[in-house]
Amino acid sequence: MDNQSSQNTGSKIIYWLKNSITARMLMIGALILILLIPLLFVQDLIRERAIRQESVVSEINDKWGGEVLVYGPVLKIPYRTFREKSITNSQTKEVTTESFEEVKYAYFLPKELNIKALVDPELKKRGIYKTAVYKSKTELTGKFSVPDFNEEDVAEDNILWEKSRVIFQISNLKGVSEQVNISVANNQYNFTSKYREQPTLSRSEKQLFSMESETLEEVALPKMKPVSFSMQLAVNGSSQISFVPVGKITETQISSNWKTNNFTGNFLPYNEDKLTAEGFDAKWKILDINRPFPQTFINSLPNLSEYAFGVNFMIPVDEYQKSERAAKYGFLVIGLTFLLFFLIQTLSKIPIHPFQYVMIGLGLVMFYTLLISISEHSSFLRAYLIAGTAVILLITLYSKSILKGWKFPVFIGLSLTALYVFIYIIIQLESYALLVGSIGLFGILAGVMYASRKIDWGD
Repeated sequence: MDNQSSQNTGSKIIYWLKNSITARMLMIGALILILLIPLLFVQDLIRERAIRQESVVSEINDKWGGEVLVYGPVLKIPYRTFREKSITNSQTKEVTTESFEEVKYAYFLPKELNIKALVDPELKKRGIYKTAVYKSKTELTGKFSVPDFNEEDVAEDNILWEKSRVIFQISNLKGVSEQVNISVANNQYNFTSKYREQPTLSRSEKQLFSMESETLEEVALPKMKPVSFSMQLAVNGSSQISFVPVGKITETQISSNWKTNNFTGNFLPYNEDKLTAEGFDAKWKILDINRPFPQTFINSLPNLSEYAFGVNFMIPVDEYQKSERAAKYGFLVIGLTFLLFFLIQTLSKIPIHPFQYVMIGLGLVMFYTLLISISEHSSFLRAYLIAGTAVILLITLYSKSILKGWKFPVFIGLSLTALYVFIYIIIQLESYALLVGSIGLFGILAGVMYASRKIDWGD
């Protein structure tokens, strides 16, 4: 009797699992959660490939020459100061005062700075990875005005004019391809590298390396009137070139034949015709009142790289970023596809085995591995079309064998096509991605509610 009761109970459970809508819903939910595991592996694969790309690009840039940031030229003038110190005689307790001499430095930014840079970028490849590198020729001209020591109350006799130099800083010494020198009042002075212990930098600051000129001759000193200067800079770099606006008036022109640039920093070009069919020709005019630092610094020259402006030579697309964004919608794709099959199964009474749900889910996960692998060798759009078409055909033909006819498989194929098109549109959008996504999901929810309105949910 007990065996028969147990068999009846088992039969009821099996019958409930096969025919109950609730049991089917629980099974589908469990399968969706299980399929999140391979989906997470795919997302890790995308991140791993992206990190590999960054490593290769960084290696190429390091060998060619990194990002270029130019800071200078700056006039460095030492001067004497005196301070008094009281000394007490330990035996007589007599207090005497002695005067000590100290040498300090004043740094004067130029009154005028004109920058004209011509950048010739190119693509460097290693395997499937690529980055933008460039050769640049930059001409810097301007004037140093007569230094004003009034704020420090320094007498003329205490200014050490004969030890004055010009300071020039750059973020990429390795990329400098020609000797750097400066002409001041038509006299040439060579720069030499000067070691300086690098301070702790903030996130917005960049590491800078200093160069100092030879001591300036009497004719090159702006004692009585401003002096003109000019210098040529040839440097190989990568990714970006930028300048610190050290002039009281800084006028800059950067030209290149690169078409996918991005202007960076605190200041944007003023000319409306900066983008051309051949590339770009951008111009800036920055006044001292536009930036939050003075024309004179005492004792030390601060790192002003956070106020730089320039051009970033972008690679047009980031396939890994787009693939990662697409993979984030994997849960949505699997859930909606399973929901579609669940509604078809419930309305048509056609049985679908859990194994068949698993095969459909794995096919949907395969879309992302196909997408990332193909996009590494082609454009993202082409990879998306190939991967999407392959998966849609695979699931449509597989559902034909399950659903015994073409009516439901064609509907499934069209639904998946619409879903993948919808996700692609969201990936391409930036400002309106949330709005379009919300409207699209609302439409999908409305469709599901309409399709399920006549289902008898009783078990």
